[in-house]
Amino acid sequence: MLFSALNLIAPILKALETEGYTQPTPIQEQAIPSILQKRDLLGCAQTGTGKTAAFAIPMLQLLNQPHANSKGPKPIKALVLTPTRELAIQIEESFKAYGRHIPLRHLVIFGGVGQKAQTDALQRGVDILVATPGRLLDLMNQGFITLRDIEIFVLDEADRMLDMGFIHDVKKIIAKLPAKRQTLFFSATMPNEIKKLADTILTNPVSVEVTPVSSTAEKIQQEVYFVEKQDKKSLLAHLLQDKTIETVLVFTRTKHGADKVVKDLTKLHIKAEAIHGNKSQNARQRALTNFKARTTRVLVATDIAARGIDVDELAHVINYELPNIPETYVHRIGRTGRAGLSGIAYSFCDGEEKEFLDDIEKLIGLKIPVNENHPFAMSWQNLMVAAADKKTKGKKKPNQREPREREPNLSGKKKSPHGGGKPNHTGSTANAHQQGGKRRFNRSKKRD
Repeated sequence: MLFSALNLIAPILKALETEGYTQPTPIQEQAIPSILQKRDLLGCAQTGTGKTAAFAIPMLQLLNQPHANSKGPKPIKALVLTPTRELAIQIEESFKAYGRHIPLRHLVIFGGVGQKAQTDALQRGVDILVATPGRLLDLMNQGFITLRDIEIFVLDEADRMLDMGFIHDVKKIIAKLPAKRQTLFFSATMPNEIKKLADTILTNPVSVEVTPVSSTAEKIQQEVYFVEKQDKKSLLAHLLQDKTIETVLVFTRTKHGADKVVKDLTKLHIKAEAIHGNKSQNARQRALTNFKARTTRVLVATDIAARGIDVDELAHVINYELPNIPETYVHRIGRTGRAGLSGIAYSFCDGEEKEFLDDIEKLIGLKIPVNENHPFAMSWQNLMVAAADKKTKGKKKPNQREPREREPNLSGKKKSPHGGGKPNHTGSTANAHQQGGKRRFNRSKKRD
């Protein structure tokens, strides 16, 4: 099927042609007609399947209507809510690309930067707003944003919202939306809490599922390296001696760990930069731009960026530390093997991470091949001894999620220790975090 068969208007088809798109992906082919019919939609799709275009293209067409002749700025007609700054920026760029021939204004807002440029743009009028939850709530509380005119609401990466502790913020935002609206709900996985949320905000939705939630891309070659924790940096340096690895995305569990990996690689004269929640937005964007331009060979990221990094033809991903949430593994390695291309995902596993590997293999339904052809291989016996030692210490607790990375507060305003008042809500889930902190995020005292 071609895009021209989806009843899209000429300005959008012209923009898609400019982008080099002729054939829709499966989720685009299934979702676009239903959205154009103004149906609610429940989309279960992994990252890299083209879901941003699946909702952005029909939204542009539906909103391309003449506004009533009224004074003052145009009201916000569509809201896209997404968990990370990087993902928000990329979504807004998609609206810009597909809507280049359509007279609609779109804006992206997020925390970690000053708000003046964002509030100035809001006062000029915006049709489509792309936002992260904290900054959106903050500007709503300050009176810069009202959601009473929203016609289309998109909740993107709903399961990641849950993982990052944003679910209470999301519910606050939904409560401010008009009851009569079109809702598009996307999630890569469907845990029970996300299913319940979808049931409460969707009306007779069309369901689209293009990839099983536990699957990893078929064209991604996966390998695991058993290695002592202290030998991981040496193993990484060993792998990077392979000049065919032109660029690589390396994942750590913590911000401190990401900075340490960059420091170790810099000592070896390997160009590396880190991207995580403690970095300013300008620093994060600069690191991502350098990586895309291939002036930086290694980009080290925490999971806050796991779904916000979209790099064309990225061939390699390395899990320097395995995630303790198995779904996160799927999202991490989904940074490669995109748009039908092949990719390679290497994972380092020490004794304390063996249980994480077991959970991952159970989720994806396969045993990841072990690569023992390296000078730092950890024997199976030592691995199992270390794994048993960890279990006896009772460190693992059920249903724990990765801790949420808080974005820096650059507004100059003091934050309430209880999450109330009118702070800069780049966090804005303090109460929820305090209430749930004891049952979450206890796997390591050194986690961010």
